[in-house]
Amino acid sequence: MNRETKAKEIQTLRDRFGRMAVAVLSDYRGLTVKEAGGLRDVCRDAAVELRVVKNTYLREVAKGTPYQDTIRPHLRGMTVVAWSYEDPTAAAKVITTFAKKHEKVKVKCALLDGRVLEAADVGVLARMPGKDQLRAQLLATFQAPAAQFVRTLAAAPQNFVYLLDAKRRAAG
Repeated sequence: MNRETKAKEIQTLRDRFGRMAVAVLSDYRGLTVKEAGGLRDVCRDAAVELRVVKNTYLREVAKGTPYQDTIRPHLRGMTVVAWSYEDPTAAAKVITTFAKKHEKVKVKCALLDGRVLEAADVGVLARMPGKDQLRAQLLATFQAPAAQFVRTLAAAPQNFVYLLDAKRRAAG
C-alpha cells in the first residue's frame, strides 16, 4: 500500500471513531469464511459497521485521543472493529452474543466516551437496555401520571353506574 492510500484509510478510520457511540474491538482468529460472513450479516441487521483493521492503523488513529495509552495493550493479534453510531449498546450486544456462540471470537475491549472498557465491562454494556427500550420506558414513565388521572376522572361516573345497577338489581 502506498502512503496516500494509507493516509486515506487512517482518515476514514478517524472519521468513524469520531462519529461513533461505541466501538468494540475483537479478535476473530480462527473463524471460517462462513462464520465471518454470519458475523457481518448479524452486524448489518443491527446497524453495526464491522471492519477488519490493522493494529498499526488503530495506533495511528488513537494518537492524540484520551485512550491513546490505554488501548495499546489490546492492539495485538488480529482485530475486527464493530462501530455503533446510534445505540451505544448495539455493537456490544452483537459481538458478545456472537462470541457466546463462536468461542473463537474474543472481545478485546470497547471504546466509549473516550474511555477503554475491558472485556468484562463490554459484557455489562451488552446487558444494558438498548436505546429503543429506554425510550419506551421513558415514555411509559411520562404517560403513567396522565393515565392514572384519566382513570381517577372515570372512576366517579363508573361508580355511579355501579350504584344504579345495584339499586336496579335490589329493586327487581
